Amino acid sequence: METRELRYFVAVAEELHFGRAAQRLGIAQPPLSRAIGGLERRLGAALLERGSRGVALTEAGAVLLREARAALDAVEAAERRTRRAALAATGRPAVVLAAKAGASGELLAKLLDAYAAEPGAVAVDVLLCGPGEQSRVLSDGRADVALLHRPFDDTTGFDTEDLHTEAQVAILPAGHPLGVRSHLRLAEVTGLPDLPLPRWPRPDGTCPDGPGPLVRDHTQLTQLIALGRACAVVPESGSTGLGDGLTAVPVPDAPHVTTVIAWPPHSRSPAVAGLVRAATAL
Repeated sequence: METRELRYFVAVAEELHFGRAAQRLGIAQPPLSRAIGGLERRLGAALLERGSRGVALTEAGAVLLREARAALDAVEAAERRTRRAALAATGRPAVVLAAKAGASGELLAKLLDAYAAEPGAVAVDVLLCGPGEQSRVLSDGRADVALLHRPFDDTTGFDTEDLHTEAQVAILPAGHPLGVRSHLRLAEVTGLPDLPLPRWPRPDGTCPDGPGPLVRDHTQLTQLIALGRACAVVPESGSTGLGDGLTAVPVPDAPHVTTVIAWPPHSRSPAVAGLVRAATAL
């Protein structure tokens, strides 16, 4: 299979419509249909069920969609990392570290300082991501190493080292009646009708159902909480430096969160090795 065919198939599988997929790809519909038909014949399997209102994935098609996305990510990752290696050869080496915006701020600052003190340290470009994006940018080569948070982030396929584990706290508007409690149960927080939990976009861009507001970054979240429109349960480190309009209350029965440093298992980058070494020594 060629990467062009995989891109064609992914577009049709995600749009579930040949016309929209062709428009997205910038090609005419007939060659797109022929390419998908040829792919099905070579594989000996129907990938799509065609109907008057669009198409649907078959079981085989769902498998190929998953594998095709992974394969295309691998190709893009190879291209991006090769370009960075070429820049390094010209004397402009850099390593890209992905981290969730608003999380692990203190740890990130200590890590960057510790790595900068290492012999042979290179420039570190920090890529701040939305929730759940770090795994994706690490997979597709936009980042060389990432700080991830279990159980929220997917660490499948990466090498990892645990850095630290912490409890979670509820972030509430200042002056809320529950804000004076010494601790809260998770069920109390998730059941607040006047302060629904926020809805974060999934890695594929879709959003879960629910009454809570849709948020895309930490700044949005804290502003909505301060306005009395939401609450949140976050790792303890995410509660540092809260403004006057917010308060944090421990939630002992919430799952603990483990921050890990993750990198592709095939990485041979000395800069990645140095960052991992600096992180595990903190």
